[in-house]
Amino acid sequence: MATSDNPITDTQVEDYQRHGAVLIPGLFADWVDVLTAGIARNMDEPGPYASENLNPGDTGRFFDDYCNWQRIPEFDNFVMNSPAASAAAQLMVSDRVQMFHDHVLIKEPGTSKPTPWHQDSPYYFVDGDQTLSFWVPVDPVKEASLRLVAGSHKWEKPVLPTRWLSDEDFYPSSDKYLAVPDPDKEPEKYQVLEWPMEPGDAVAFHYKTLHGARGNKSSARRRAFSLRLVGDDARYVTRPGTTSPPFPGHNMQAGQTLREDWFPILKQA
Repeated sequence: MATSDNPITDTQVEDYQRHGAVLIPGLFADWVDVLTAGIARNMDEPGPYASENLNPGDTGRFFDDYCNWQRIPEFDNFVMNSPAASAAAQLMVSDRVQMFHDHVLIKEPGTSKPTPWHQDSPYYFVDGDQTLSFWVPVDPVKEASLRLVAGSHKWEKPVLPTRWLSDEDFYPSSDKYLAVPDPDKEPEKYQVLEWPMEPGDAVAFHYKTLHGARGNKSSARRRAFSLRLVGDDARYVTRPGTTSPPFPGHNMQAGQTLREDWFPILKQA
């Protein structure tokens, strides 16, 4: 049973652990205005990693940006004071919850481009079984919904990351990675989770869960804030190339927990 101190139910924890993703209705309903204001500030004042993710011939606008929470007060407020850390601790079954990064993803009306299928983990320099992203829309989501492949967080190999605009491999291809699958072409092979969402609902998903999102062919905006957190077993790992986000100059070594002055502890049992 969920309470204000324990916002997650046992069933939601079980679903997260089994499927690698779960919908949590209304988890951040009280934070929609704060996130909306932060997203507006982020779009007015983009950071160094801001991107426009459309190729020639694509319609609409697909904007994303990350690693801005320390300079955008609304995001800082959400990170530090929302139920995110408490909920993440329950879902990950972790005593410790540590900040990794924030991410804003905006699809304006008429945006044709879908978010490609991918796992987040292979892009990152952190690995572990206790990892979690919250994906929180501030607009009703019907058309441009988040889509996730149930159980993909337990696949033996990671999916090779690609660049969203060019579709080029992010790292050198090797037998350590799976080719990016297309669940729509093999629906009998993959269970795709997808939900309509209201502002303040949240999808929690594992860094290793394969996911993507539909384009936004509707007449309404689709603005979403994503918060990336890690738990007890998360450790720094090396990758075959520059990671995304890169966090230059971090000076961490393989096997270390993330440095707490850059990635603060949000909850510790």
